[in-house]
Amino acid sequence: MSFVLVTNVTQYAGPGAVDGLLAEGHHVLCHDPSFTDDQAREEFESRAGSITALAGQIPEEIHLEVQRRFGVPDAIVSNDAHPIARKDIETIPVDDFGATFDAVVLKPIQLTQLFLPAMKARRRGSFVFVTSAREARPEPGYAVPTTLRAATTAFAKALAIEVAPFGIQSNVVAPNYLYSELYYPRASFVDDPSGREAIAALVPFGRLGEQSEIGALIAFLASGRAAFMTGQMVHFTGGWS
Repeated sequence: MSFVLVTNVTQYAGPGAVDGLLAEGHHVLCHDPSFTDDQAREEFESRAGSITALAGQIPEEIHLEVQRRFGVPDAIVSNDAHPIARKDIETIPVDDFGATFDAVVLKPIQLTQLFLPAMKARRRGSFVFVTSAREARPEPGYAVPTTLRAATTAFAKALAIEVAPFGIQSNVVAPNYLYSELYYPRASFVDDPSGREAIAALVPFGRLGEQSEIGALIAFLASGRAAFMTGQMVHFTGGWS
């Protein structure tokens, strides 16, 4: 059985990633901010026998816990999330950049640095970074996520070049218009007819992407079945970009 680490499993693409990986037969090592609570971890683990909810929160804690209990994961899915709000560039507080940078750029880089030496020594593995397709079509008011998601995408591509000689993959899944309660909540964009119409006017597929769909894509990229594929950014946008 292979072990796959997924971050922020209750947010963004996390629910789909967990289900997709479980369906492929992986044991999923799950990080989430809510797992500081013992009961939350127990309830999450009760969903399936192949789930481990990790107590660690910061990259150093996650690395130590995974290494101590499971060794080196076969794949790491950096599914990083941070709330966004529409703001004109001249009004963005510096702290907004700092907080978003820490959540969606620095933490996945730190996690990569911690696990990479052992993955290089083993000479196989896969990194999947869930970033954003926003850089393809920047929208007014969203300079912070557009800029910083692009930074993580660039890091993933740089990583791919360095680790390819060690048989390690690094790829990016870049969503937009994916159903998640953080970014496109069900009440506003699925249950509300006006929200559904707004999405249909923007997305050629006519709806939000589903968690099961992105989960299948993430599971494939994490599987190593197409090992020659690396350094790629796969848009998950229903034709929007």
